[in-house]
Amino acid sequence: MVTKENNLQKPNVLLISVDHWPGRFLSALGHPVVLTPTLDQLLANGVGFTNAYCTTPMCVPARRELMTGTFARTHGNRGGSGNGNSNTKSHPTNTLAKAFVDYGYQAYGVGKLHVSPSRNRIGFNDVLLNEEGRMRYLSKEKDDYEIFLSEQGNPGLEFAGGHSNNYDFRPWHLSEYEHSTNWTARETAKSIVRRDKQRPSFWYMSFTAPHPPLNPLQQYFDMYRDVEVDLPFHGDWSLNFDQLPYALKARPRRIKGQNFSKIQEELIRKAFYALCTHVDHQIRTVIGTLKEEGIVDNTIIAFTSDHGDLLGNHGIYTKMCFYEESTKIPMIITPCSSLVDKVGFGITDDRLVAQADIMPTLLEMCEIPVPDSVEGISMFSPNRRDYLYGEFYEDSPLCTRMIRSGDFKLIYYPVGNILQLFNLKEDPNELKDVSNFENFFEIKKSLTQKLIYSLYGSDLDWVLDGNLVGLTDVKWTGDLPERDLGGQRGLRFN
Repeated sequence: MVTKENNLQKPNVLLISVDHWPGRFLSALGHPVVLTPTLDQLLANGVGFTNAYCTTPMCVPARRELMTGTFARTHGNRGGSGNGNSNTKSHPTNTLAKAFVDYGYQAYGVGKLHVSPSRNRIGFNDVLLNEEGRMRYLSKEKDDYEIFLSEQGNPGLEFAGGHSNNYDFRPWHLSEYEHSTNWTARETAKSIVRRDKQRPSFWYMSFTAPHPPLNPLQQYFDMYRDVEVDLPFHGDWSLNFDQLPYALKARPRRIKGQNFSKIQEELIRKAFYALCTHVDHQIRTVIGTLKEEGIVDNTIIAFTSDHGDLLGNHGIYTKMCFYEESTKIPMIITPCSSLVDKVGFGITDDRLVAQADIMPTLLEMCEIPVPDSVEGISMFSPNRRDYLYGEFYEDSPLCTRMIRSGDFKLIYYPVGNILQLFNLKEDPNELKDVSNFENFFEIKKSLTQKLIYSLYGSDLDWVLDGNLVGLTDVKWTGDLPERDLGGQRGLRFN
């Protein structure tokens, strides 16, 4: 039973989420270019999980997993926007926000929530949304960020710079004050200052960056102007387009690097890194607000992403596949002062973790009962999983599945019945597919059995007599016209 006296002793929680941020994109983890001083300091004061994965690498299902502590088989979305594919269920009711609120917390979200319907608060007391313009063409509503721009005298100009959900790049066209990254941090800081000080708080600060549009502030673009950036790498298996799985050939903005020149590839990465550093600096302002409010020592801070972005590696841009920069995510848990002795600080942990583990981890740190519906495992539990199962799409030629276990990753494309196997310890960039190497046959067999065991629903049609048979290959007939310029959004006049 919660009482006023014991509730006041509970730690606050700040959960920070970003979008499209690969797991290795932190200076403290050895990235050669990106500057992340704030996140490096959070890691120095907490624990970094270096084998954290998004098991369904797309925005909507990834955020369902994070907010429910369940995997796609339970939460009902294996890929797709809005409500997703045919296996979609209504949004589960046992959410992270609701668990905190039910235990006496106040819960506020700012930024990208990405649920359907868009104004469903999924247990939060209040949410200020930035859905990157999606609400205007999905439900004909404005999100809160667009309302803010209207109040600044710039209604409908969010995309007036001519960039959107593609990999075009240019500096932000409005003021720094109006950039969505600043808005998200500022509104989160306001909710911290305006909290009920007689109750603990759960804040969810969800940045849209570094998700395209690649529109950093000019000063952050300039920080990387004279820096030599790393360029995309390409696995041996990715060099012959004709031999690629159909699911890769058919991806929009997916392969052959969109025929980007070397200069374009460099500028894309500089713009992306600039967005990352801008987010990093704005996180610092929110931590400063916690300090000035006198509660930073009693606040757990967690940082993660919905998924990553391949940024041209293997010729692929964006997410929706199981190569490392797409499916591996950052995961930092920085404990409040009272939990440092129990959790530790300045350390990394290589156990396999997933977004579903965030909910039980934060709840247990706050001594809040974990709902029976949760499938994740606390990241500080002595229990460790042997493998992770990943799935993307259903009843589609783009279906892809994954098993990540030990030093290895198995990727399966049912169309064409194609398996890939990577030794991540020896080959972290997945440059060589060893699935047909004789000395890896036993590992391949073991992971394939784990994959078959994990299949359900219509996926079971890919198995015959205990063996994967997949689906008939689909002939690639060439690119289709793409008239929307990669999801370009326009000017809004009402």
